[in-house]
Amino acid sequence: MSLEWFINIITNNWPMFLRGAWMTLAISTIGTIFGALIGLIIGVIHTIPKDKSGAKKWILKMINIILTIYVEFFRGTPMIVQAMVVYFGSDLLFGIDLDRTFAAIFIVSINTGAYMAEIVRGGIIGVDQGQFEAARAIGMNHWQTMIHVVLPQVMRNILPATGNQYVMNIKDTSVLNVIGVTELYFQTKSIAGNNFRYFESFFVACIIYLVMTITVTQILRFFERKLAGNANYQMLDETVVIRRPESPQ
Repeated sequence: MSLEWFINIITNNWPMFLRGAWMTLAISTIGTIFGALIGLIIGVIHTIPKDKSGAKKWILKMINIILTIYVEFFRGTPMIVQAMVVYFGSDLLFGIDLDRTFAAIFIVSINTGAYMAEIVRGGIIGVDQGQFEAARAIGMNHWQTMIHVVLPQVMRNILPATGNQYVMNIKDTSVLNVIGVTELYFQTKSIAGNNFRYFESFFVACIIYLVMTITVTQILRFFERKLAGNANYQMLDETVVIRRPESPQ
């Protein structure tokens, strides 16, 4: 092992490393965005007040059961198994030949959605109950309360957990090489197979993963600080001067 080998591997194979890193970022970013939207919808549905009787009660109950099964299934199984089932199962069962990149984004999205659903639900439950009551007191229904009162607070509160899920997705995309997705791990494995320098090749990949995750973490922390606002506030003078309007001449 020598520094020269590291330099040669990077110099000779940087396009493959770059393509792999780009594919990893693209899949994890798009998958996290769609997963967050899925989780947001499921989280809101789980918090809809249930009617005491009637057809709506049973419809909502069935929807909640289906969504619960979805969440438990994708949280309870590894992504590598999900990738194999979705990619090969879609062709075997339905005759659908999925594009590998599309399949990868779909898998990451539905996997992330299962985790984000519980994160969003916890964020909604964490909002003070008095705000729900105050919204109902001024005539807001459940959806208006969610859109105008609850979700703005939830989005700020769940940002750290969403960022953590994004970082996990960057690393977990490596398992998608089992269906032939040319992300960073797949490209690194090809490079190592060509030069038989496995340690050096994967050490370079390790550095690239580290750079991506640290960069994403710092960007998300920047947005967290912006949403949190200033730590110190300048108090304004509370004196209010009321001027009486001049009477017309």
